[in-house]
Amino acid sequence: MNFKGKLALQQRVLPSYRVPFFDLLASHCTNGMTLFAGQARSEEMIVGGTTQIAKHIEAKNIHLFGGKFYLCYQKGFIDWLEESKPDALIVEANPRYLSTPSAVKWLHKRGRKVIGWGLGAPKQNQFWKNFVSQFDSMIAYSQRGADEYASLGFPREKIFVAHNSVSSKPEKPDDRPLTIDRATILFVGRLQNRKRIDSLIRACAEMESKPKLVIVGDGPERENLQTLAKEIYPQTEFVGAKHGLELKPYFEKADLFVLPGTGGLAVQEAMSYGLPVIVAKGDGTQDDLVREKNGWQIEPENYDVLVSTMKEALSDVKRLREMGKESFRIVSEEINIEKMVEVFIQALSS
Repeated sequence: MNFKGKLALQQRVLPSYRVPFFDLLASHCTNGMTLFAGQARSEEMIVGGTTQIAKHIEAKNIHLFGGKFYLCYQKGFIDWLEESKPDALIVEANPRYLSTPSAVKWLHKRGRKVIGWGLGAPKQNQFWKNFVSQFDSMIAYSQRGADEYASLGFPREKIFVAHNSVSSKPEKPDDRPLTIDRATILFVGRLQNRKRIDSLIRACAEMESKPKLVIVGDGPERENLQTLAKEIYPQTEFVGAKHGLELKPYFEKADLFVLPGTGGLAVQEAMSYGLPVIVAKGDGTQDDLVREKNGWQIEPENYDVLVSTMKEALSDVKRLREMGKESFRIVSEEINIEKMVEVFIQALSS
């Protein structure tokens, strides 16, 4: 199924992990797809990407203020629309992006559709109700996000759920052994305070089975974490930042993936290797991905629950393997970029 027209898609930035999805979506647009995105702030440390099929036009991002007061104005938005002449526009549904309203009016003046794509509406108030009402349809990252849009009065039949994904449908991994001498716990991500990796190291130190802990990634907290591990859990291995196929051997050798803090793009990748997962509750994107049959969602600030959940997970290897198989089924059949594209095309064609 294709979108019979030319698609324009706006993003604040173009992170490398989104490139496969955007190129796949572009391949399903009969008249092509043009992508408008600028640069992140240096302190965000977002790795940019380059599309091969979607035509990327560089936006000039003007970043205003910071923290909860952050705003972004994308210079050249209307010029881009006038030059590309799209049949439909998809924008990030974020009221902090000041260029969006004028772009929506530009499309509507020409009788063309504008779709908002976002996490949901964190505040159920008149401001958010007015913001989402400007769109013709909404695409939510999760069912929770879809419910939040609906609770604002946005028509249910115009809300689509495209489960947030960064990976293609995976190949089936090799079966893992049903008996192990010592489990391997894996973390993959930036080494930042909000990831709560210190809690993971402390939790491993409380495990009677003394699992091997492998931490893949780099970041500002690496030195502090290495010092902590040396003091309380020297079984911890820090391997530095790895990307793409470099990650494969670490996922293949692991028995359990744990993400004790916020974030989590690596969760789906871990599941594609048939790993059960323990993740902290967040913005709702994990709700559809992590279920009772393939993992555990825990409160991000509750250390005792992290410890007890890890102990429970490691207490039954056979159950762990069954949960890993369910992880693979979910990302193979339900949540991958191919499924995302299907939903986007449905929304565009509705």
